[in-house]
Amino acid sequence: MSAVTTTGPAAPALKSHVSVLETIRQSWLMAGRALQKMRRNPEQFFDVLIQPLLFTPMFGYIFGGAIAGGTSKYLPLLVPGLLAQTALTTCMGTGVTLREDMEKGVFDRFRSLPMSRVAPLAGPALADVVRYVVATVMTLAVGIAMGYRPDPFGLVLATLLIVFTAWSLAWVFTALATVMKSAQGLQGVSMMIMFPLTFLSNAFVPASSLPGWLEAFVNVNPVSHVVTALRDLMNEGQVTGQVGWAVLACLAVVAIFMPLAVKGYRRQV
Repeated sequence: MSAVTTTGPAAPALKSHVSVLETIRQSWLMAGRALQKMRRNPEQFFDVLIQPLLFTPMFGYIFGGAIAGGTSKYLPLLVPGLLAQTALTTCMGTGVTLREDMEKGVFDRFRSLPMSRVAPLAGPALADVVRYVVATVMTLAVGIAMGYRPDPFGLVLATLLIVFTAWSLAWVFTALATVMKSAQGLQGVSMMIMFPLTFLSNAFVPASSLPGWLEAFVNVNPVSHVVTALRDLMNEGQVTGQVGWAVLACLAVVAIFMPLAVKGYRRQV
């Protein structure tokens, strides 16, 4: 008597390639997951709410008289610089949060799923745009309450530029998150990157007031170009060449660090 063999339904084959449209859809789904996490953990907005309330008056009232002869005269120099600093500190949190998720094993479940390797990284980066907008609006609101009067048209463009800058720089910290061993280590390295880029720039003082050797470094610091572009937009209402250079620099950062982040993520999973 011959043996009778039965076969169940064939297991669905995993996709070897994910289309661009599917990658976009999955990225939006991961962004929704990150937004749900923010809703359940509102302390993630603590830094973007408190930092503008603390730093803008502190820098404005303490250094305004010494640097510009008064707080009102210092605000056109200070507020664009604070926007750049806030963008750096806020996007740094993107990498730290990602590293924490990796340590908790959240990304282990993605290994067997037929999903794009970009989506788990791009989703949180998209969701964090909400934090960038909140930080920007809070900084501008405090500055305006203190007497700053930016150009309305330039203010809109400057907001778009600083949010795009923060999203672009977040890919630097995302790439670092995929190679660092701990969130604490990543935070330490990120601070070592953030402080020199911010304070060795024209964010808080005119570059011309610095020693020659330091002024040379400040003039090539990419943060200085972003700050100058913001000042051109907010104070003068002009779209200058600095704005174009700032956008090109952001695109270059994304082109370099997004592939590095994806490569590092593939090694992790």
